[in-house]
Amino acid sequence: MKLRWLIASLALAACHSPGPYGYSRAYSPLDAEEEATEHAKELDPVMIERVPEEWKAKRVTLFGVVRGRKEASGGQAYLTLSMRRLADRNLCDAADEETCRVTVSEREHAIVHVIARITGEDDLGKTSVAPGSLVRVVGRLRDDVDAEDGAPVLAATYYRHWPRGEFVTSGDSEHMRR
Repeated sequence: MKLRWLIASLALAACHSPGPYGYSRAYSPLDAEEEATEHAKELDPVMIERVPEEWKAKRVTLFGVVRGRKEASGGQAYLTLSMRRLADRNLCDAADEETCRVTVSEREHAIVHVIARITGEDDLGKTSVAPGSLVRVVGRLRDDVDAEDGAPVLAATYYRHWPRGEFVTSGDSEHMRR
């Protein structure tokens, strides 16, 4: 009986859930995220300038660090994002997966604006979507561009949020490992 309990305990310990912030060596999308990103194309800032109509017809996805947040019409948020690339592997503080953090490029690839309905704890409070947060967004490009900088505007149909401190950039590789 003790042997069965020990085996069951070890099996449960081996099962690791990355949780809402993806504490694993490789990026772990949530079920809803996988569904939302199915058939979505990674946003390419150069190509949307070359063939904008083609890109407006597609569902797109991107990762971005929030640079600013303002109110938009209908109780939505207007986010200014520093677009980043997702790393192939997450950086970790130690061998334990619970020390791994979703990792995006340190370098900005473009500025993109997003209109999204932010809900729950993501809307208000200590872990809300704010400058320094990371978001993954899925949606469609709008016909208009931002009035101040001319950058594209995306209408979000899905987002996933990592508060400040729950993700890292490739620049953190100096003190973390893959």
